[in-house]
Amino acid sequence: MQALQLNGINEPLHLQEVNTPVPGPGEVLVEIHAAALNHRDVWIQKGQYAGLRYPCIIGSDGAGVITAVGPGADESLRGQAVLINPGHHWGDNPHAQSRGFTILGLPEQGTFAQYVRVAAHYVWPLPKHLSFEQAAALPLGGVTAYRAAFTRAQLQPGERVLITGIGGGVALLALQMAVAIGAEVWVTSGSAEKLAQARQLGARGGANYKDEKWAAGLVKEAGGAFDVIIDSAAGPGFEALLDAAASGGRIVFYGGTLGAITHLPPAKIFWKQLNIMGSTMGTEQDFADMIRLFEQHKLVPVVDRVFPFAEGEAAMRRMDEGQQFGKIVLKIKE
Repeated sequence: MQALQLNGINEPLHLQEVNTPVPGPGEVLVEIHAAALNHRDVWIQKGQYAGLRYPCIIGSDGAGVITAVGPGADESLRGQAVLINPGHHWGDNPHAQSRGFTILGLPEQGTFAQYVRVAAHYVWPLPKHLSFEQAAALPLGGVTAYRAAFTRAQLQPGERVLITGIGGGVALLALQMAVAIGAEVWVTSGSAEKLAQARQLGARGGANYKDEKWAAGLVKEAGGAFDVIIDSAAGPGFEALLDAAASGGRIVFYGGTLGAITHLPPAKIFWKQLNIMGSTMGTEQDFADMIRLFEQHKLVPVVDRVFPFAEGEAAMRRMDEGQQFGKIVLKIKE
């Protein structure tokens, strides 16, 4: 089969022939029709990730058709269109992943290939209202957004929620789900164009986080502080989220693209009775609930751009530039 293989740190992806995997006991072989990129893929390429091992086939998100089943797997799965849950071996504790938790695409060979093998219980029927390209945009970002917004922050209909850094895949999926359940959604971005695009998806409004005192202005515009704040940046600007949060509010963050939180005045947290929580990926139940929500409301993930399989390196550079609005997808099967 052909795969986009990564041969070392800061090496470009190379489309080359590799052995087609064979499904083992309880596994299935999925012919990948479409795969989506995540920042994780760029970090692995740059050597900024734990457990690096080269050569490797990265890619955590994929949708396709089951073409073979291993011993003990349900034979009726053959021929089914599916998407893949990329979070494996979460463990028995729903509050946090086990030490054995892994994400598809390292250490296991990932979805930037014509075929991938996975345990049968990690495949889910493709939602009927989604294309392969749309479905591929959902798994990792969708489960991350769902757990942050609903499992951790317990977002409720009618609550006011702020989602920072709109334009990235997780933030947009959180926006779509929050709007669908009847929350009042506000956003931030460094781009006026992305703020306008978010409004088209149901956001009430937003602020440019590059503006001085943006938090105070947005709270005034929104008519009050935010019950829930969902963030992926952290960094020195995190203190502004404390100012934007309502008393008793919940702040949950699933990333730290701007680095360490350098200033966190305790009084702003304890006097407002704030809850600050970390979150990442999700359980199999989170994944199932996320899929159910997308099917119930017929939500369609936002796809920024679809690249041909052979242009995987160009897709990686677009992800690295951070200019996308939505998920970047590779079309693997024409």
